[in-house]
Amino acid sequence: MILPIYAYGQPVLKKVATVITPDYPELQRLIDDMWETMYHADGVGLAAPQVGLPIRLFVIDTLQIESEEDDGPKGVGFKKVFINARKVEETGKPWAYEEGCLSIPKIRGDVERPGAIRLRYMDENFVEHDETFDSVNARVIQHEYDHIEGILFTERLKPLKKRLIQRKLEDIRIGKVHTDYKMKFSVMR
Repeated sequence: MILPIYAYGQPVLKKVATVITPDYPELQRLIDDMWETMYHADGVGLAAPQVGLPIRLFVIDTLQIESEEDDGPKGVGFKKVFINARKVEETGKPWAYEEGCLSIPKIRGDVERPGAIRLRYMDENFVEHDETFDSVNARVIQHEYDHIEGILFTERLKPLKKRLIQRKLEDIRIGKVHTDYKMKFSVMR
């Protein structure tokens, strides 16, 4: 089932998400719905807060990025579920890359992030992993990880860019934006 994506301004996007256990209600259905929602919106990652749930869960599929042309470092793409992720460390030379977000449609901006991230997380079967990711994979993980920490990519933009997008952010908050996917706004006009 395609879920509505919570837009900029929704309080759930600013909360630090909580840990879940294997008995979380209908977890597999939620994961399946998140995949369907993400693909429907042409995303490469989606975190549970973006569908209104303040839990430490996100899904990522970077396989499709590998076929796109870009100037940033590339790695080998993957499709994974991340549950209860905890950042161990970020390393490597920071590099800028233009990011966007399904919760903040039609706004993009360069964000500098370290080149690699080491993460402890559980997969959808609650098997624990400790892995290091680099290149675009690290970038997407860092973006989605920020979501479960209550951080939006717009907070990482340079001050001038932040000022330039303020009106657009307010328009999104009140629902004055058109997308090809369902969204839930904090205020409807």
